[in-house]
Amino acid sequence: MELVVASSSIDGGIGCWNLQTGAEQLRYKSCASPPHGLVCVGGRFIASSQLRDTSASSGSVLYWSWSKPQVEVKSFPAEQIKPLAANREGTYVVGGGSSGSIYLWEVVSGRLLKKWHAHYRAVTCLVFSDDDSLLISGSEDGGVKVWSLLMTFDAYSIQQASTPYMHSFSEHTLCVTDVVAGYGSVNAIIVSASHDRTCKVWSLSKGKLLRNVVFPSIINAIALDPGERVFYAGGRDGKIYVAALSAESTFNNSYGLHIIGAFSNHSNAVTCLAYGTTGNLLISGSEDGMVRVWDARTHNIVRMFKHAKGPVNNILVVRQQFYNNFHINPNMQVSSRRHGSLLPPPLEKYDNSTDGDADFKAVIGLQPTCSESMDAFYQSSHVINNQIKELQQQGSAAAEMERERLKLDCKRFMQMVQQWKTMYENLHEFCVNELLEGDQAGGCNGNSA
Repeated sequence: MELVVASSSIDGGIGCWNLQTGAEQLRYKSCASPPHGLVCVGGRFIASSQLRDTSASSGSVLYWSWSKPQVEVKSFPAEQIKPLAANREGTYVVGGGSSGSIYLWEVVSGRLLKKWHAHYRAVTCLVFSDDDSLLISGSEDGGVKVWSLLMTFDAYSIQQASTPYMHSFSEHTLCVTDVVAGYGSVNAIIVSASHDRTCKVWSLSKGKLLRNVVFPSIINAIALDPGERVFYAGGRDGKIYVAALSAESTFNNSYGLHIIGAFSNHSNAVTCLAYGTTGNLLISGSEDGMVRVWDARTHNIVRMFKHAKGPVNNILVVRQQFYNNFHINPNMQVSSRRHGSLLPPPLEKYDNSTDGDADFKAVIGLQPTCSESMDAFYQSSHVINNQIKELQQQGSAAAEMERERLKLDCKRFMQMVQQWKTMYENLHEFCVNELLEGDQAGGCNGNSA
C-alpha cells in the first residue's frame, strides 16, 4: 500500500490518503510549505520548511510523526529554507536557502555538518541521485549544479579540484522550477524545468545537454517515467505534457518537437507531479486544490483527493511499510523526548563543531537482518569505534575467522559491483549515442525538408 501526502502554500496543513482506496489517513496541522519544501525522512516522519514573512531573519523547519497531527519538533535555521531533501535512508536532511546557500544536517543529532554557497540567488529545488552519492540543485539564477557529497566533505579533494561541483549547467535563462534524476548515479540523466518554458535533458557522464524541449507554457513540475522512455511536465496552463526521452520522437504540430501529447483536467496550473512506486500511476497537484491520480497509460483519472485549504504545491508518495517503522536511537538527545516525541532533535542553527569533534560524522550502520533493512539503523562513528575495540579485546579465534570471512565476502561483492557497473556503462553509452544520432538525423531530415 502507498500513501499520498500533499501540502499547500496556505496554512491548510498536510493531507494524507491511501493511494489504493482513497481513504484519508490523517491531516497534519500548521503547515504552509514552499514548493519542494515537503519531504519524508527515511519513511519515518514528515519534515517541511515553512513560508513566513520574507523580512524574517530566520526560517523554520517542522517535523510531524505519522501518528500525531500536531507539530512535534520545530527548528529555526539561520535563514529561510525553501527546498528540502533527504537521502533514501534518512541519514541527512539538506535545505536550500534564500541566499543561495545549501545546508546539510545529520538527522539523528540535528548537527549542521556542512554549509556552502552554491548559487548567486535562492535555491529552488534539491534532489539526490538514486544512490545518494550526488546532490543536484536548481536556483532562481537559472543554474543547475551537481555536487559530490564525498567531495563536499573532503577538504583535500576540494583543494585539488578546479571547482567545488561536478557539473554546472547554465543554459536556462530564467528560474529553475524543478529537477529530477534518473537511475544510474554518475551515469544518470537529469531533467530540469524552468520559467523559460523549456525542459532540458542532461547527461551526467558526459556533462552535456542531450535534449532541449520547448513547451507552450511555463513548466512548474516534472516526473520521470520509471522506464525513462518519457517524462511528464506539469504546465502553468493546467496541462500535463508528455515528452519523449528516446530517439524515436516526432514533431507534433500541436505542441512541438519531442512533445508526444498532453492531457488535462485541472482548472488551474499544475504545480507538482509524482510517480507511484507500484502500478503505473501518475499523481498531480494543482492550484485548484485538487490531487488527481492518473492512469499513466490511458491518461484517465483513477481518483481525486481534495486538500483542505488552498492550492496544492507538494506531493509525496510513501510506501506503507515505512508507516510505523521509527525506532528510538539510544544516542538521541534527551531534549527531543521531553514531551514524549520519538523524533530526532531540532536542526542546529549554526555549525557548533570544534576541532576536537571534527571527525564526528553520521554513518549508516549495517542492518542485523534483511527484515530490518528499512529501519535505517543509525550509529555515530564513536559508537562503532567502541564496538570495534570490544571485538579487538576479545581476541578470539572465532572473531578472527569472522573477520576473514567478511573480507572474502566484501571482495566478492566488489567484483560483482564492478561487473554490473561495466555492463551499465556500456548500455548507457549505447543509449546516449542512439539518442544523439537520432536527434542529428531528425535535424538533417528537417533541414532537407
